[in-house]
Amino acid sequence: MSWTTQMNAARQGIVTDQMRTVAAKENLPLETLMERMAAGEVIIPANKNHTHLDPEGVGRGLRTKINVNLGISKDACDMDLEMEKVRHALRLGAEAIMDLSCFGKTREFRQALIAESRAMIGTVPIYDAVGFYDKNLSDISADEFFDVVQAHVDDGVDFLTIHCGLNRLTAERIDKTNRLTSLVSRGGSLLYAWMKENDAENPFYEHYDRLLEICAKHDVTLSLGDGCRPGSLHDATDAVQVQEMIVLGELTKRAWERDVQVMIEGPGHMALNEIAANMVLEKRLCHGAPFYVLGPLVTDVAPGYDHITSAIGGAVAAAAGADFLCYVTPAEHLRLPTLDDMKEGIMASRIAAHAADIAKGIPGARNWDDKMSKARADLDWESMFNLALDPEKARAYRESSKPAHEDSCTMCGKMCAVRTMKRLKEGKDIRLDD
Repeated sequence: MSWTTQMNAARQGIVTDQMRTVAAKENLPLETLMERMAAGEVIIPANKNHTHLDPEGVGRGLRTKINVNLGISKDACDMDLEMEKVRHALRLGAEAIMDLSCFGKTREFRQALIAESRAMIGTVPIYDAVGFYDKNLSDISADEFFDVVQAHVDDGVDFLTIHCGLNRLTAERIDKTNRLTSLVSRGGSLLYAWMKENDAENPFYEHYDRLLEICAKHDVTLSLGDGCRPGSLHDATDAVQVQEMIVLGELTKRAWERDVQVMIEGPGHMALNEIAANMVLEKRLCHGAPFYVLGPLVTDVAPGYDHITSAIGGAVAAAAGADFLCYVTPAEHLRLPTLDDMKEGIMASRIAAHAADIAKGIPGARNWDDKMSKARADLDWESMFNLALDPEKARAYRESSKPAHEDSCTMCGKMCAVRTMKRLKEGKDIRLDD
């Protein structure tokens, strides 16, 4: 039997190699995985041209995945440095990398990235189109936009972020809004400007079937971008954001009719008390499709610490149903992140994802924590280091302040509660004076 996309295979009852890999990673029965894929609740982004991909599933009942953004631009066009960031991200456990390149040898970088990375790769073709054609945005034709999409797909990109939901009706609502930060999505703002300058419909909305045909042929997942995501607490859950989400829900059903896998992108900046409701809203309006959130950042006043504001929001979002977190670094809103910034952002996102997986009851998520607790109860420092999310950092902290007694640390010394209880259980004296 033949199949076109992972969704198409699942609907036919065909088990692909990618499904077997994901089911094993997730400790999930194949039948359950395939049922959720057939319904659109789980995706496996896996372009047929990305031949050495180590596939991951995203969606209902699976571990929360994280994505890392990078790429070359006019102000930072060092391909070697960006490739080092790729390797760094993979070493630190990122399941996905998004190439946001918009200047210079973008295709050369993209091909090198796909050749090296076993993680799934995403791109935003409109960024590349602006740099590739090197002409005024308004002069780029719909056909030229689609030619860039085709190039990305041919190169092996696993998912494409395209802001199809920002149509003329949504644009009219933007014009009437009292938003403080208007549009903060780079892709959304570019398409909005193109539409205004050409007095035309969004080409990706108008020619959506053409986009679906490209995605179906190569089994590329469509990441329906949130061009109207809120860029401030003030703008969260407003009519513009919800209007676009309604359109994305309609486009999701059209994609599923062609067996094209879909995930939905979401906010953004959002007050803590609004996050859970937004997750429910997305799942209802977009029919249970996987949700990919950019944060959310829960306060606007912490530049330099936005990896923390994002991790707080990401943990709440994922616990309430989000499936995929885009990392945020301390450099957010300020500059391009360094390797150190990347590590801080990745670790913050991984903590948020794991905390959410525990809350969601993902099979096996709690086991890791129980093993760490056992190692702590045993004062087994080596096991604690090995189980740590960042063993190198944990080990360095302990080495920087050595205790007088190896079974304690310099916080409590011999008054360590764990040491006291352990010695009592072992029938040893509790001596604090030697």
